[in-house]
Amino acid sequence: MKKVLVLGASGGIGYALVNELVSRGIEVVAFARGKEKLEKLYGHEKKVTIFQGDALVDLDVTDASQGVDVIFHAVSFPYQEWEQTHPICVDVMIRAAKSVKAKIAFVDNVYAYGRQLELVTEETEKAPHTKKGKLRLEMESTLKNSNVPTLIVHMPDVYGPNCANTILHETLKNVIQNKTANFVGSMKVAREYLYTLDAAKTMIELASREDTYNQNWNIPASRPITGEELLELFRKEFGYTKSFRSISKSMIRLMGIFQPFMKEMVEMMYLTKEPVVLSGKKYEASVGALSSTTYQEGLSNTLKWMEKESKKELLV
Repeated sequence: MKKVLVLGASGGIGYALVNELVSRGIEVVAFARGKEKLEKLYGHEKKVTIFQGDALVDLDVTDASQGVDVIFHAVSFPYQEWEQTHPICVDVMIRAAKSVKAKIAFVDNVYAYGRQLELVTEETEKAPHTKKGKLRLEMESTLKNSNVPTLIVHMPDVYGPNCANTILHETLKNVIQNKTANFVGSMKVAREYLYTLDAAKTMIELASREDTYNQNWNIPASRPITGEELLELFRKEFGYTKSFRSISKSMIRLMGIFQPFMKEMVEMMYLTKEPVVLSGKKYEASVGALSSTTYQEGLSNTLKWMEKESKKELLV
C-alpha cells in the first residue's frame, strides 16, 4: 500500500488507523464530516491529506478515493440512524472503490454472529437475532457480492485514545475525574475490550497482503476481563478511590425514554450477559502473532490522552 483512504478518520478506530499507517510511511487521506476535528488530529502530519466530506455522498467519497490502493471503512453512525445510513454508506464506498480500482478493508463488530456460547472462529455460523445484527450481516453480504476485493474484520468493543461513544468510555470519563462511574452490564461477566492500536496494527497487516482479501477475520482482545477486575485495576494502578455503578437492561430501557441512543441499545444488552468471545487462531496461523497490549498499558495510554484533551479544553 502506498496511499489509502480512511473513512471515519475522526473516530477512535479511524484515529488509530491513520496514526499506524503514517508510522509505516503510508500516505493517508483522512476523511470525515468535521474539518475542525480533522485539523486538530492531523494538521501536523505531512503524510495526511485532510478531506472534509460526507460518507453518504458519492461525489465526496469518489473524489477522496483518487489514487488510493485501499479504502478503510471506519465510519460510525448513531444507533438510531443505522438503517438509514449504513447501507447507503456501503453502496457509496463500493462504487468509489470500483471507480478507482481500490480494495476495501471493512471494520465490523460482532453483532452478526448473534448469540454464541463457544469461542467464535471465522467459520462459526452467523445467526443474528437483533435488527442491528441482521443489518450488519446484510452489509457483509453486499460487500461479498460486490466483486471488490474486500476483507471484513470483526472486532469486540473497543477503547483507546480519541475513542468516545463506546461502552467502556462511559466508565472511563468518570474514572478520570475520580467519580463514581457507570459500568454497563454485570460486573461479574468477563467481556472483551480491544485496544484500538492493536486493532489498527492487525487490520493494516491484513490489508497490506494480497492473500487476505475476500475473507473474514477476527481480532480478539488480549483477554476477556470482568468489571470487578477493571475496578481493581483502576484502584491499584491509577489511584481510583470510588466505585462502579452497574447499569442493567431495565435501567437502559428507562433511560431510553429520554435518549434515542439508549433506546436502541436495549437489544444489544444480551452481549453483557452472553458476550461473544473471538478466536484469533486464523490470524496467528496465517499471518503471525497478534498485537496484544495489556489492559494496564492500554488503559494508561487512554487515560493520559483523555487528561491531555481535558486540559486543552480548559485552556480554550
